[in-house]
Amino acid sequence: MLQQPAACAARVCLGGNLSRRCAIPVWKQTCLIYRFPNLRSLHSGPDLQKSIPAGRRASLRQLLFTHQARSVSGKPLPQRRSWILNFVYRSATWLGGSILFIGIGVVGFFLYDASTYREDLSFRDIQVSERALRPRTGGPKNLPIAEVQIDDDDCSEMKSQKDKPKLVILGGGWGSVALLKTLNPDEYHVTLVSPTNYFLFTPMLPSATVGTLEFRSLVEPIRRIVTRVKGHFIRASAENVEFSEKLVELSQKDNNGNEVRFYLPYDKLVIAVGSTTNPHGVKGLEHCHFLKDIDDAQKIRNHILTNLEYACLPTTPDDERKRLLSFVVSGGGPTGVEFAAELFDLLNEDLTAHFPKLLRNEISVHLIQSRGHILNTYDEAVSKYAEERFSRDQVEVLTNSRVKEVQADKILFTQKDENGETITKELPMGFCLWSTGVSQTEFCQKVSAALGSAQTNRHALETDTHLRLNGTPLGDVYAIGDCSTVQNNVADHLVTFLRTLAWEKGKDPETMHITFGEWREVAQKVRKRFPQAADHLKRLDKLFAAYDKDQSGTLDFGELRELLMQIDSKLTSLPATAQRAHQQGQYLGHKFNKVARAAPGLRVNDVRDGDLDEAVYKAFEYHHLGSLAYIGNSAVFDLGNGWNLAGGLWAVYAWRSVYFAQSIL
Repeated sequence: MLQQPAACAARVCLGGNLSRRCAIPVWKQTCLIYRFPNLRSLHSGPDLQKSIPAGRRASLRQLLFTHQARSVSGKPLPQRRSWILNFVYRSATWLGGSILFIGIGVVGFFLYDASTYREDLSFRDIQVSERALRPRTGGPKNLPIAEVQIDDDDCSEMKSQKDKPKLVILGGGWGSVALLKTLNPDEYHVTLVSPTNYFLFTPMLPSATVGTLEFRSLVEPIRRIVTRVKGHFIRASAENVEFSEKLVELSQKDNNGNEVRFYLPYDKLVIAVGSTTNPHGVKGLEHCHFLKDIDDAQKIRNHILTNLEYACLPTTPDDERKRLLSFVVSGGGPTGVEFAAELFDLLNEDLTAHFPKLLRNEISVHLIQSRGHILNTYDEAVSKYAEERFSRDQVEVLTNSRVKEVQADKILFTQKDENGETITKELPMGFCLWSTGVSQTEFCQKVSAALGSAQTNRHALETDTHLRLNGTPLGDVYAIGDCSTVQNNVADHLVTFLRTLAWEKGKDPETMHITFGEWREVAQKVRKRFPQAADHLKRLDKLFAAYDKDQSGTLDFGELRELLMQIDSKLTSLPATAQRAHQQGQYLGHKFNKVARAAPGLRVNDVRDGDLDEAVYKAFEYHHLGSLAYIGNSAVFDLGNGWNLAGGLWAVYAWRSVYFAQSIL
């Protein structure tokens, strides 16, 4: 079977006359030779010798040798078809394949959309508990008690949550969202209460005030987040808490504008209601804007544009135009600095393109700071860089200045002169942003007053290191975020540490002297109870030697107390930032998951519910990941421990990338 085509191919390759039954194109001849390697051995066969003249045999051998060499070398086989036709054929193949692929994708999308679309036309009755529609009344104020939610029976998954412990979360900020994303959905009956039905990405809020970002880019529906844990959402405001009966008093206005109040029961309560701006007792703050919510950002944007439009009117006097275009920011923290930078960008870049150029020469931006530097919580090098940047951008920074009063058309502030005397100055003002720290909300003030002596901080609710609200039953109420502060009172727990150690050693705690080995045990307990003190307990030998004043080799009660008080003085309050609230929310989520898994076994062993936190999980430890601030086509990074960065556009892109990445997690 091989001899006939091989002989034909040989005849053609040797230049012989073609027969009709062996008319094979040249490119096929070469392929045929390559396909039938036995052809190489046919040149010595009797059939081939008879059919091929002797003069052609050497040429055949040379052709076969050359073809074998080309095949081994990998060079393309010779082709007679035009490269244009090859290009056309390949292009048509790619085009046809692409159209086919896109067509399959479109058809697949419509099939998927058709299969997932559900329209319930049955109009079946929806099962709702009678107690949800007509709740019983009770509590100190005899209000309706929402023991059952109206969507508890919506599906089998919701029904399975009805008998789980009731976890009520007040607030929809960073801490609450982090808690919901960490919580095991099958362990608790979750209800989130907030006066707003969205989560706000606060770090980028100053950008929304001038239009750098749209408002819809900063919000996410809170119900979408709550659905993950098969929870419930109630749009209402928290008014008070009845700790003895485990009831939260909520209020909301009905369709007619009338206030409605009711109780919401809980087994565990998490207070994460945030904070409000600190007024510092200054008069006239009704003439200022605040920046805490999306509504504040909308009002600020409208006010800025209104001032610009008024300044363009031909009937506006020169003095009035300068006042309208005088923008004042009170407070040199991250919010105030970033807003001043965004405002300068708006006025310097967008204004000249859409408004008369005269306005650019009349505009002035002023930043008032009571401390010696802006961004005073950042590294000093970062603060100085920000001040130099603002000076170059013609943003006036007034340090060591305190606002005395805000009027409708001007702001009064005090400042020390070169002789150290305090003088009062005034600044014409067309717009003022008040951003001077945080203070307790009205709800937190009520909670603090109800707990009495257990709450001594006037600015935030005090918690222990397990984030449990001081003065409440252990394991019932927690507080996270800006509304709370962790109480690091190491010295106050000295008696507890000594009594525990004395009980273990069989000694009297009042007269006990602590050796260096026993001091190491006390330091270990301090680290476990107060993780933030760990950085101050690294060189135990030096601390022991420094406070062993009588060189006795031991520490008595007074010396140990003085040592722990010195550590107390070095501990600072945690920053009121989204970073801290996020970490606290994650911490509570992990702890609640562990508590739920360990609760049955601990109850069998007669371990009280209030001790579950400390029995199954460690105390909260804050890890500072750095602070960022935008200062106008530039950004600064304070990474802590002396590490900081500052730069131009690359830093701006890095700053925005960090926040954009956080916004989609």
